[in-house]
Amino acid sequence: MLRISAFSSHFSSGELMSSMIKSTLKQKCECVFEGKAKEGQPTLLSEIYTELYITEGGAGGVNDEHEVRQIEAASKKRRTEDTTVKCTDIFKPLFGRKTPIRTVLTKGVAGIGKTISVQKFILDWAEGKANRDIHFIFALPFRDLNLIEDEYSLIELLHRFVPELKSLQYTELFRYKVLFIFDGLDECHLPLDFEKNESWSDVTMKMSLDVLLTNLIKGNLLPSALLWITSRPAAANQIPPDSIHRVTEIRGFNDAQKEEYFRRRFSDENLASRIITHVKLSRSLFIMCHIPVFCWISATVLEKLFSETDRGEIPRTLTEMYTHFLIFQTSLKKDKYMKNYEIKLSEYSKEFLLKLGKLAFDNLEKCNLIFYEQDLTENDIDVTEASVYSGVCTEVFKEEYGLYQDKVYCFVHLSIQEYLAALYVFLSNSSADLLKTAVDQALKSKNGHLDLYLRFLLGLSTDSSKTLLQRLLGQTSTMSRNIGETAQYIKGKIKENLSPERTINLFHCLFELGDNSLVNDVERYLNSGNLSAEDLSPAQYSALAFVMLMSDEELDLFDLKKYIRRDKEHRRLLPVVKNSRTALLNSCELIDKQCEVLTSALRSNSSPLRELDLSDNNLKDSGVKLLSAGLGDSHCKLGILRSVLLEDGCSSLASALRSNPSQLRELDLSYNHPGDSGMKLLSAVLEVPSCKLEKLKLSGCRVTEEGCSSLASALRSNPSHLRELDLSYNHPGDSGVKLLSAVLEDPSCKLEKLNVDHGGECRTRPGLQKYSCHLMLDPKTANRYLSLSGGDRKVTWGEEEQPYPDHPERFEYDPQVLCGESLTGRCYWEAEWDGDRALIAVTYKGIRRKGGKDCVLGYNDKSWSLYCNPDSYSVRHNNKQTHIPIERSGFRRVGVYLDWGAGALSFYRVSSDGLTLLCRFTSSFTEPLYPGFRVYSDSSVSL
Repeated sequence: MLRISAFSSHFSSGELMSSMIKSTLKQKCECVFEGKAKEGQPTLLSEIYTELYITEGGAGGVNDEHEVRQIEAASKKRRTEDTTVKCTDIFKPLFGRKTPIRTVLTKGVAGIGKTISVQKFILDWAEGKANRDIHFIFALPFRDLNLIEDEYSLIELLHRFVPELKSLQYTELFRYKVLFIFDGLDECHLPLDFEKNESWSDVTMKMSLDVLLTNLIKGNLLPSALLWITSRPAAANQIPPDSIHRVTEIRGFNDAQKEEYFRRRFSDENLASRIITHVKLSRSLFIMCHIPVFCWISATVLEKLFSETDRGEIPRTLTEMYTHFLIFQTSLKKDKYMKNYEIKLSEYSKEFLLKLGKLAFDNLEKCNLIFYEQDLTENDIDVTEASVYSGVCTEVFKEEYGLYQDKVYCFVHLSIQEYLAALYVFLSNSSADLLKTAVDQALKSKNGHLDLYLRFLLGLSTDSSKTLLQRLLGQTSTMSRNIGETAQYIKGKIKENLSPERTINLFHCLFELGDNSLVNDVERYLNSGNLSAEDLSPAQYSALAFVMLMSDEELDLFDLKKYIRRDKEHRRLLPVVKNSRTALLNSCELIDKQCEVLTSALRSNSSPLRELDLSDNNLKDSGVKLLSAGLGDSHCKLGILRSVLLEDGCSSLASALRSNPSQLRELDLSYNHPGDSGMKLLSAVLEVPSCKLEKLKLSGCRVTEEGCSSLASALRSNPSHLRELDLSYNHPGDSGVKLLSAVLEDPSCKLEKLNVDHGGECRTRPGLQKYSCHLMLDPKTANRYLSLSGGDRKVTWGEEEQPYPDHPERFEYDPQVLCGESLTGRCYWEAEWDGDRALIAVTYKGIRRKGGKDCVLGYNDKSWSLYCNPDSYSVRHNNKQTHIPIERSGFRRVGVYLDWGAGALSFYRVSSDGLTLLCRFTSSFTEPLYPGFRVYSDSSVSL
């Protein structure tokens, strides 16, 4: 025990104690063993430490995806947008912020480097390199706190872990700046009931450890102390958000840091370069290298393989890498411990690995990484043997943090546990349907906790893995299974409507089986550039999503309309939104169910999504509600949103914007029906000072004077942000325009653009009717075999020529007629046809009136047409025809909607149930358009 002597009067007893503790912690933190047991030579932490990528971010929701999926997502996130924090600076406020930071929560997946960051933080402090204002650091890992059953006061707890403190009065100790580090919240076995636990502030009062910790974290006990808590993401929500002053996330190594790790790990530059090159060749291996522990595993395996003359195949899949790793660890055991034993290594290894595998498998569903001696004993695992198998089940005896009465065991990483669980099942289960059953079982998981286990199980079934296992276990009798049949079974599952996460994992499974046929097909499709979306099968569509998601870089622009299909299979590409900065999903026939995928992207901390266009889809209120849940999440960084919205959906959207008001800069709700009641809800958000909205587009939203009054009031309350307000195609009336114009002229208001064009009472009609226009047929364009009636609103084909005068705009040979009105802006009209068939179209005025087929509506680049007959419908532009599959229903009424500015022309079937979209053309219109019609023998069209 350290003693404080009176050798100097220049230092207080507290300062001397701090100095002595620093000296002790320096000795214990300066070395690391990189996953190995403590035999052999340690490595200086300062020599191999590579700065980890740590970012600041809000607490947000719980991410219960498999941690490998989280790593895959984080690997594509643009680093330039993150607020980075150096490990030594986690208690320092960012520039421009003055609020002190008491409690920091650091999240990170298993093996990402949380504990090594703690060790480096302590080492830098002990060496006087950082955080000199902190006098005492007490590291209390949860895995050690789990062993405490008795009641303790805070002082007694510190004495248990740091006995030297008994010689220092606690009143003097707590005069100094103290930091408590609680590493591994996810390993905590305590309930941590923040709501029900009593509040205590006396540091000398005995209480249960659960009560003690909740009071310390909430600041009731020792509010002057600093706290640092580390946790895996799924457990991070155990701490109430109001008790956390900063949330950081360790992302592990970025691409440059991966290379730095290997170059620091090996003095041989040529070896380091060869290893880096190999790892980069496999996308799955390179992604996993975001995890420092996996870098160590890869370095361990590849160093040995590259140094062997007869090394065989270098591992390219995860299964091969982990199998080689296990071979290497068991060869270490043989070299060190079994030179004088006659027992065959293979027999011994198989028996022991089966025991470890059973332990791994039984605890896999619980995601339990920590085991105590009792757990090993219950599984008939000899404690001594556990420590011998250094790379598989590690003895962690962290003397550097205080008194430890029991040993703690853990797998080097969760993925090692998953591999051993798969190895156990592979060796012990003789069922012929094992692989198919495992696929089905993994697909039932909502959070994918069996995803990596399934990859390993399938990978172990390949011939190459069986050959490797013979080196590890000798000749083993395993059930022969048809890999090709399993691959086909997985492809069949991919065709089903699975969640995006499960589908992506199935492609990883195919890669482990060595079957890349679907992905290769899609890559050929992408490279060819001349295949249409209709050429891909549903499974290939899923493969296309996989390829896009697994690309090295995020997509700047993802336009789903490029891949649209009549059978709606393009919806399989929606997960790509998660890897895109701008996602254009407008007019893609999406429904409310698809909003679940979009909500996941909005909630993802690693998603780059900043602009989302969902306009012109049938999301319904239920879809808007799902979408709003994502918009309200603190992880959502969306800056621009264009969406559909019904009146009832305004409540959900307004609630989301109140929860997360500072991100959205542009909101476009044009062509929707929120009405005045919706405007009142949105205006309540606009007047909140934290709302930073700069552009609000409400064109065609049935807003009247009442809605304008709400908006004007909101802008007077919060005049500093909104720059543009579009209320065109509404009915503000003179009084509404006057209210908003007064705001525009107010010098304190930042509003620069106000658009109230194309107003009128007709704009309050529902749906597209608000854009209705009155059309009349132009007699001077009508072919002489066409007769006009009904006030020039009906055209009929006849066998007798009409006595029309000559005119250059008249169709000479084709039975066609145009309307006299030129159309721009937004216009809607309906036409009803009778007889055998008819063409309903729009055209530029410059369409030829004399000639052959190039005069026919739809057969040239100047016109767009819908062909109607009782049995079939088709659309045509520039002589390219597309058939529209519809049931024979006898409908005769067609609606046409032109949004000239947006470059959209839509044809609808009109029935008592409403409008059904038949087809939409998109084009950059360059001049006004004219409605036109073509009628045939004994047929007519009426406006």
